[in-house]
Amino acid sequence: MTDIVDELKWRGLFALSTDEDALRKALANGPVTFYCGFDPTAPSLHVGHLVQALTMRRLQQAGHRPLALVGGATGQIGDPKPTAERTLNDPETVAAWVERVRAQIEPFLSFEGENAAVMVNNLDWTAGMSAIEFLRDIGKHFRVNKMLTKDSVARRLESDQGISYTEFSYQLLQGMDFLELYRRYGCTLQQGGSDQWGNLTAGLDLIHRLEPHASVHALATPLMTKADGTKFGKTEGGAIWLDPEMTTPYAFYQFWLNVDDRDISTYMRILSFKSREELEELEKVTQERPQARTAQRALAEELTTLVHGADQTAAVIAASKALFGQGELGELDEATLSAALAEVPHAKVAELGPVVDLLAETGLAPSKSAARRTVKEGGAYVNNVKVVGEDAVPAAEDLLHGRWLVLRRGKKNLAAVEVAAG
Repeated sequence: MTDIVDELKWRGLFALSTDEDALRKALANGPVTFYCGFDPTAPSLHVGHLVQALTMRRLQQAGHRPLALVGGATGQIGDPKPTAERTLNDPETVAAWVERVRAQIEPFLSFEGENAAVMVNNLDWTAGMSAIEFLRDIGKHFRVNKMLTKDSVARRLESDQGISYTEFSYQLLQGMDFLELYRRYGCTLQQGGSDQWGNLTAGLDLIHRLEPHASVHALATPLMTKADGTKFGKTEGGAIWLDPEMTTPYAFYQFWLNVDDRDISTYMRILSFKSREELEELEKVTQERPQARTAQRALAEELTTLVHGADQTAAVIAASKALFGQGELGELDEATLSAALAEVPHAKVAELGPVVDLLAETGLAPSKSAARRTVKEGGAYVNNVKVVGEDAVPAAEDLLHGRWLVLRRGKKNLAAVEVAAG
């Protein structure tokens, strides 16, 4: 591998560091023990967390030792919001989320070998600490005037909502995490997003006060954005989660398949583990034949395999092909088919009627007369079989898994009909 700092820069993963030359030297002389924190503020991580999880994987592959911190303590404070207070979560809920998030992070890292990853929980060193101990041992080393200069604090102070003491003091907790990991594991590098820069440097300041001879570093990755100005990882349906119960593998795959051509090069470099040569070739293909969506398919397959496994990815790809007439719909299992059809317009009916009616009900045709024209012109399909008569009515045995019909108009326009049970 090339110098890991150069590699991170080429991939667009190097936004800020405390001292680039010192960090580069430390990583070159490694191995370096580093950590990244994930607060369990929901039952699942979302695709935005992939940037940090996969950057940890890159650093480990370069020979460094990762500590994945799941914040059983800080998670109880809730998810940070730029203009509003955090929503507090009860300890029992957070404890359950900790286990779910740990299970999602573990597949990205290796827990064997000389630089085996370690999972840690900041509840281990905060649960037994009293408020007096926290103020005496940690709070005394922070200067309020410096805390006020942090971007996240300054923005909140200027807002109508202001900032609570809970929000203001979060950086003390994150600073204590770095100190504890330095003392327990020899951790000398903290990794995180650039929006967390103030909290990252709080830990460095605390360590420098209490361990003056320590050489510690912070590395921030840039925030991923979309070319159209919307938030990365969000769709009309909400966040794209890593948990298959919250975002199906099919929907996960489709999210990457539908990435804007303007964004795909950036996302490939940040998230893919393909070589520079492979990525540059995919970028070239995208410029020459964007309609083929070759890069999007490559990234969708790679990330779906990383998150959900090869078997689920194969099922998703088979479903994608079958829906558009390139495979057998009858061979898809019910769960995969249901997940795929949840992503297209659909109508629920009590009983099957004429295809013309179904085309109109699902919105594939704006009216029944338009639906008749579609059938007459040979552009209507039920379960990938061309409809040949304007009065055609699907039979009960046509239902996939006794429940679904897949309608298609032309090559690309899909909809589904679900026959309600009972």
